[in-house]
Amino acid sequence: MASKNYYEVLGVSKDASLNEIKKAYRKLVRKYHPDISTEANADEKTSEINVAYETLKDTEKRAEYDAMLENPFAAEQQNQHADFDPRRYGYESHDFSGSHFGDGQPFGSGDFRFDDIFSAFGSAGRRGHSTSRFSEPIKGEDQHAELSIDIRAAYHGSERSLTLDMPTLTADGQMSYVRKTLHVKIPQGIIEGQQIRLRAQGLPGFNGGDNGDLYLNIRFHQSERLYVDQRKDVYQRIDVMAWTAVLGGKIEVDTIAGKFSINIPANSRNGQSLRLKGKGIPHKDSGDLYLLLNIVLPNADSEADKAAWQQLADHYAQR
Repeated sequence: MASKNYYEVLGVSKDASLNEIKKAYRKLVRKYHPDISTEANADEKTSEINVAYETLKDTEKRAEYDAMLENPFAAEQQNQHADFDPRRYGYESHDFSGSHFGDGQPFGSGDFRFDDIFSAFGSAGRRGHSTSRFSEPIKGEDQHAELSIDIRAAYHGSERSLTLDMPTLTADGQMSYVRKTLHVKIPQGIIEGQQIRLRAQGLPGFNGGDNGDLYLNIRFHQSERLYVDQRKDVYQRIDVMAWTAVLGGKIEVDTIAGKFSINIPANSRNGQSLRLKGKGIPHKDSGDLYLLLNIVLPNADSEADKAAWQQLADHYAQR
């Protein structure tokens, strides 16, 4: 018998359910499959995993295997019989050799950034698609990337097109890259950290399994003049002339949420904020829009300008 029994190979308890055994098997296959694994003993580990699963998923084989674990001496005697077939317990050779393919790499550009997307298809991935035989289809891994968008897209919705070199399986089972253009619809009201799911645009599955999905994690382009806080509250800096800040009055402001007539309180200070309730990102629970006052001083370009400023300076000097 091997140093590890089949339950230990799959990392499950002896009373594990069939569903638990399947979940453990799929997880290990993804980790050690020679097409994507960087482990030196990937072929050996995958074969060991496969043998264990072939036995434990079958009720009759599992019962016989459990009996063998309980009484190993009886199992040795059975092994001496001419009609003993090791394949009955899942002992079967597997060929994990594969062909190589080109060095094309997936890429990202502009405000599209890869996190772990297609990372499995680096140097290990280029070993090619194996001819190993697993007992059931395995879904491809879901992948994740980051997509940066303008905050205005959250107010009005938008569409983006991303052109990527993506891994795929050819008809003869080899791994290759195919250039794809993905059209992404950005819904109105999306907030930073929310994900957009692109179905079946992740890594290819094994043995006819479905492709994984691609998840785009949304990030906003932000600046000192326009940024988001608390996910839905928006802060926009607006310019206000000095005399308006001192005297107060109404001004027309073009904000990210539209044009508004804003009342500037007298004696306003630089950096002071004015709140427009419910005018933040139009989510199901909309945030607020905060207008940050940026007091602007005009240049003194002419003698008349200088005289006006001097008069102002003399006035306050006498106070």
